[in-house]
Amino acid sequence: MLEGKAVVGDSDMPQKMQAHAMRCASRALDLHDVTDCKEIARYIKKEFDESYGPGWQCIVGTSFGSYVTHSCGTFIHFFLERMAFLLFKGMPM
Repeated sequence: MLEGKAVVGDSDMPQKMQAHAMRCASRALDLHDVTDCKEIARYIKKEFDESYGPGWQCIVGTSFGSYVTHSCGTFIHFFLERMAFLLFKGMPM
């Protein structure tokens, strides 16, 4: 498990879910090469789909912009090591 501490940029998730997201990110970085952002994001998305139901989206990288619509209580943007993570559940149609 990575020694670095995650820093939350913005979130409307409950604290317990935020902690889960950061643990998942840490595990994903331990399991996958840090340059494989797609697999890191896939790992986190799959974990959240299984834990909280389908519809989660995850973006991982060192530099990206975003403007997303999300369901209330399901958004987090945080940093771990040199990586930025954006995790949210999309709005139902």
